[in-house]
Amino acid sequence: MENSNVKNAVLVHGAFADGSGYKALYNELTKRGFNVIVVQNPLTSLEDDVLATHVALDRIGGPAILAGHSWGGAVITEAGNHPNVAALVYIAAFQPDNGETALQWLQSAPPAPENGVLPPDEKGIVYYDKDKYHEGFCADIDASEAEFMCASQGAFYAKGFGTPITNAAWRSKPSYGLIATEDKSINPDIQRNMYSRSNTIVEEVQGSHVIFMSQPEIVADMIVRAAESVYA
Repeated sequence: MENSNVKNAVLVHGAFADGSGYKALYNELTKRGFNVIVVQNPLTSLEDDVLATHVALDRIGGPAILAGHSWGGAVITEAGNHPNVAALVYIAAFQPDNGETALQWLQSAPPAPENGVLPPDEKGIVYYDKDKYHEGFCADIDASEAEFMCASQGAFYAKGFGTPITNAAWRSKPSYGLIATEDKSINPDIQRNMYSRSNTIVEEVQGSHVIFMSQPEIVADMIVRAAESVYA
């Protein structure tokens, strides 16, 4: 890492979560000399989340690795065209192409029985079922942490899932992906199908949807790898 010019990382969370889930990864990256900003997505629309990410990228002040988890993958796909983005890292994340939506990919394989994504409520907001949250979202962290994550999940407006990408950054920026092999929220085959068609450099990790929480060292390794490959 000492030979790399990239010392910055911007972390984008997904739906049914907030930025606090990145604490372990933040600690791991800062220990390795990174300057880290965690985006707090409003989750009100794709456009709003992209704007929040651009604000963080402006603030970081130099070349950065832009990493996104789950829905955050759609966000970084659009936001990653920002000039400060050196490379993209997808953490069990959506990676749509131009004209595609996260929802299309989510529906491209049957959901796991443990999946707890609820239908939109009368306000168009989607939540993750409290009774399925631990098993379906984050089975490899402890129950008390899962309860906190569930309680702190953002109000995710369903229209974001149905908004198409207009300019997929992975078409012009180096991309890396982590596939969570025990993922019950985004079928691992969906992750494989997205990353294989985009020439993303991939590593498979045995873990739940939240491998950035349960195995932050491995996720940090991939971010470091991305940084070193771009500015070694």
